[in-house]
Parts: sequence; structure tokens; C-alpha cells
Amino acid sequence: MGLYRLLANLLSAVYQGPITPLHHPCGTSVLTQIHATKPFLEVLSGRRQPVPPIWMMRQAGRYLPEYRELRAKAGGFLDLCFTPDYAAEVTLQPIRRFNFDAAIIFSDILVIPYALGRSVRFEAGEGPRLDPLDTPEKVETLAGQGDFTKLEPVFEALRRVRRELDPKIALIGFCGAPWTVATYMVAGQGTPDQAPARMMAYRHPDAFAKIIDVLVQNSIQYLLGQLKAGADALQIFDTWAGVLPPREFQRWSIEPTRRIVEGVRAKVPGAKIIGFPRGAGALLPAYVAATGVDAVSIDWAAEPSLIRERVQNRVAVQGNLDPLALIAGGAALDQAVDDVLANYAGGRLIFNLGHGIQPETPIAHVEQMLQRVRAYRG
Repeated sequence: MGLYRLLANLLSAVYQGPITPLHHPCGTSVLTQIHATKPFLEVLSGRRQPVPPIWMMRQAGRYLPEYRELRAKAGGFLDLCFTPDYAAEVTLQPIRRFNFDAAIIFSDILVIPYALGRSVRFEAGEGPRLDPLDTPEKVETLAGQGDFTKLEPVFEALRRVRRELDPKIALIGFCGAPWTVATYMVAGQGTPDQAPARMMAYRHPDAFAKIIDVLVQNSIQYLLGQLKAGADALQIFDTWAGVLPPREFQRWSIEPTRRIVEGVRAKVPGAKIIGFPRGAGALLPAYVAATGVDAVSIDWAAEPSLIRERVQNRVAVQGNLDPLALIAGGAALDQAVDDVLANYAGGRLIFNLGHGIQPETPIAHVEQMLQRVRAYRG
């Protein structure tokens, strides 16, 4: 048995996860690999990779002809999200085409309000529409507990993707951060600077805090469901964090995110979680210190020395190519890719965009980016 123990220890150093002895019919133990190494998870676990793992936010999207074809077949956007066959297929489309190091389940940040019984609809060319919670009286109508049977299609899509993914490719689940989801719930739609939610937070902080509290608790439950269904890691998207002044950023972005991370890890202690407080800038070090995330996604305007010296010394960094450079292609794209690598690849880096890929992005430019990143050796 000493030999098998030695082999198990050696294999555990190469592969992430346990090495389990199976018993041969003749009574001999046979060692089997349970989990292949996932470069994406290696970075989140504290191990820098010589070639940074890469994926893209919104990588399943309108820039892909196969996505557009399935989107037309599905009908409404929520029909696409809530049909497991369709959601699993569009999640896998960019993996088949580009072999990214991570897949992210195809869904939307507004499925939590939907589970809470709010009207959520997507109108072509106009984005999401909800019934606004723009007064304290309306906030009182908000349910405290979501109906998670409504989100079972998301969990089923995760299970299907998990079965089909190459063992080396990670699967990401996600939710919207409470602040960002609340901005849509208050206004009933996206606005240029999310002023309606900011105004409610100033004028009626108790009512606004109720929305946040409900979103925190239901987001914890939703993320735990995604982990149970097969997600390897989670991302919390705080798309509108950058509109908040420092005091409000602490209260409405950092604190709810900290509570979600804490709540998930109370049930799954090793859960790997990425935060994305878009536009946080100089507030990023405080966000990282307080929330407990394993990595932080940064937008293209992040200041490299600040990130290296005060963020990347604590957690992994994900980002931060400008999506417009990806549209531009050519020498400008090569330079932008090289800048990200020069700034951050010396530490733990997951190569990504600074926000989601744009629909008009040429597929050839994605291939150009991938080739350049994967040629890196550091």
C-alpha cells in the first residue's frame, strides 16, 4: 500500500482533486484520476499559470452565427434562458469554436427578480423591463423568498453542460450583485447612471435596504444551487458599482457582496468566487479586502500599478482587454493584448475582456487574440 500512497501523492500534485483507489476484481487497488487539472481553477486556488487561462464575458452571444440561429429559433430571450437544451447548447458553442478555459452558463442577472415573482420581460432593442419598485409602499410588496422551481431550468442546463465539458474546462455559475439587480428593480429598466436607485437609497435607505437584503439571501440560495448542479466557480457581476460614491459603494456594493460570499462559504467552504465591481477604480483594494473574493475582474480603465501593488498581491486578477480593441483587430489588438500580459501576467491572471464582447466583433479577431495569449510563455 505504501507504493499506491506514493503514487497517489504524486498524482495529486499533477491533478486537482482527490485520487481514489478502485479495487480490481483480483483484489488489487487501481488508482484513478477523478478531476483533471483546470488551469482556470488553478489560478483561483493560488497557482499562477505560465500561459494565462482565457475566457470572455458574454462569450455565448450575438457575434456567433450559431448563437443567432438558435436565438431566432427560441423566440423570446427568457425562452432561450429557460429551455435547458437551448441554454446548454449556447453555453457550449464558444467552447467548441475556441476551446476557452472556462464556460459560463447562459442565463441573466434578472432571473432572481423573476423567481421573486416580479414581472421581467425583454423587449427587442430596448433591454429588460420590470415593474418598478420606486416607492417604499411598492417595496413592501416584494416577496422575501423566491420560488426556485422557476430556476430549475438553469440548474438543469448546468448539469447538461457539466456532462459534456472537457474535464480541463471549468464551468462558471453567476448572479448579479444586489446593487446592480436592485437598480433595475427600482427603475424598471436600465438608465444612463441608474439615478432612480441612487435617489431611493438616499431618500428611503430602509426601503432600499430591504430590496438589498432580499437579494442577498436569494442570491446565496441561487449560487448554492448552481454549485450543486455542477458549477466549479461563481462570478458576482456588479455592473453598476462604478456610479456609487465611496460611502455608498461600501454600503451597497461591498457589504452585500461580502454577505453573499460569506453565506455561500458557510455551506461550501471552498467555493471559488470572482467579484466584478465594474468601474470601482481606486476602491478595488477595499472591495478585495472586505469581500473575501478569490479574484476580481477589472475593466479596461483600471490603473495597472494600483492593481499590481494593491490588488493582485492579494487575489487573482481577471481582465481587462478593451472590447473595442477586439473589434478593431490588427496591430491595435496585438498591442492591447500585449499590454494586458505585460501588466498582469507576471502574477495570477485570467485573461478576459474588461466587459462583455460586443455583437459586431469579428470572429477572426477573437482567434487572433487567442493565438497571441496562448503563445505567451512567462
